[in-house]
Amino acid sequence: MKRKRSDSTAAAVEAARNATLPPLTPPAHVHFPAEARKFWPEILANRPRDRWNALDLTNAVELARMYADMERLRKLIAKEGDLVKGKPHPAHKLLEATGRRAVSLARMLHLHPEATEGRARDAGNTLKGEQQARAAKRDHSDDLIPRAH
Repeated sequence: MKRKRSDSTAAAVEAARNATLPPLTPPAHVHFPAEARKFWPEILANRPRDRWNALDLTNAVELARMYADMERLRKLIAKEGDLVKGKPHPAHKLLEATGRRAVSLARMLHLHPEATEGRARDAGNTLKGEQQARAAKRDHSDDLIPRAH
């Protein structure tokens, strides 16, 4: 199936349709612990609703579980300290491995920054525009720029 151009009328219609549909739910056959569920909306929000298939949703659950695991490991390290009996806490190794797997899975799902935000040079142009707007905000000589009071 050929994808619609993102600036087309058909894409705008699809986006409006997606916005009216209920949120996607995890596949029923996948175990989804409560502590991972808070990551679900954040993960799904990074791709258009109509671009998620059943396998992607299964992988999104796995990614949410990884985020929950990383959170749990960080809490454990914070509680017990970075060192255990003079050696690095074993959870550090698990945290690093889980983090790498999460980054890899996010790339596979096309949730990485280039997929969600565009090319780096485009982000640079956006940042430049934001920096110029901040500078203009500091310059009070232009009354046409709205300011928050």
